[in-house]
Amino acid sequence: MIYVHVPFCRSFCTYCGFYSETAPRCRKEEDALRQEEKFERFAQALEAEIRTRKDDIQRVFTSAGVSTLYIGGGTPSVLPLPIIGRIVEALRGVGHPCEFEEFTVEVNPEDIIEKGEDYVRGLADLGVNRISMGVQSFDDDILKWMNRRHSAAQAVEAYHILETSGIGNISIDLIFGLPQMSEDLWRDTISKALNISSDGIPPRHISAYQLSVEEDSMLEKLIAKGRWSEASEQLCERQYGILCEELAAAGYNHYEISNFAQPGSEAVHNSAYWRHVPYIGLGPGAHSFMDHVSMRQWNEPDLNAYLEAGVSGNFSVVQGGERLDQDQLTMEKIMLSLRTAAGVPSDYLRGHCDVHALEQALASSNLVPLEDGNIRIPEDRFFVSDNIILTLIA
Repeated sequence: MIYVHVPFCRSFCTYCGFYSETAPRCRKEEDALRQEEKFERFAQALEAEIRTRKDDIQRVFTSAGVSTLYIGGGTPSVLPLPIIGRIVEALRGVGHPCEFEEFTVEVNPEDIIEKGEDYVRGLADLGVNRISMGVQSFDDDILKWMNRRHSAAQAVEAYHILETSGIGNISIDLIFGLPQMSEDLWRDTISKALNISSDGIPPRHISAYQLSVEEDSMLEKLIAKGRWSEASEQLCERQYGILCEELAAAGYNHYEISNFAQPGSEAVHNSAYWRHVPYIGLGPGAHSFMDHVSMRQWNEPDLNAYLEAGVSGNFSVVQGGERLDQDQLTMEKIMLSLRTAAGVPSDYLRGHCDVHALEQALASSNLVPLEDGNIRIPEDRFFVSDNIILTLIA
């Protein structure tokens, strides 16, 4: 598993706390040249990091049994196609398989409309076989509040471009938990998501996230100034319940708390995260997990420092890390696995959790046994999963 973090966005969304730097569209030629130069320097630094971490990358490919590449951000679709091609070639140069089982790129609708079918076909030619598109809402007022750069109509247009340009596996993101979103509007949003295709085929995958207040986001500042208030837990829970009901009726498998897939289209890359499979993260702000040394490692979220490390070839100056003990590894495995419909083997839970708390959770149906011997949190308790998990590992 390889994750590449692209630290560029055209503008910042109201809610976002992921690390990125602005890369706005440039009207002046000199600004466009400066931006191209920054993209070039980023590509060179990323190629250098890939060479530096060759052994780690090869170890993950040979030991983890999961061959996936996920380019996220930020907004990877702001990058020119040749830059994405260089990322793929650099990984090929250190021994990645010729074709990934799953190769995902995150995109925004406005980029797909601007760059068109040729760009998408170029992604497919590079081996991209899955696209994750940030739609978030089909209401223009909410999109404007979120500081998204596309309209609802443009999200639909971009989806049509993707599906007619060689990408069959498309995932879309939605956001719920907004106080200004009524129940009827949320149902309408889900309906429009299910009917977004020009062929009448629902998206293979839908991710839906409750709006959260991230550190250093514009939303955090709005709340601090008293200009916005979070939705109540009751409202969020009701919207989550509507989501589960509507997508179940549409035939989706609710395989992880925030993720729904048509059967057989579950995300391979993200599913491996939840199974605690080792992975390598590349780029500023990216994280890695290497189980052979029980180590979590990360690159500092600092583009300029990362670019300088790329020139010197010394990435240790931008890397941090921590070694995890067995208790930490065990708790992480339980926490991640209980986010999924597959759950955790019963023997593993009984061997590592408070037995009394486990029996209470089973008696109250906060946990339920599965036929394969695993134990899971049932869907109707997913919304309070954090509380359930805490009772087991506290």
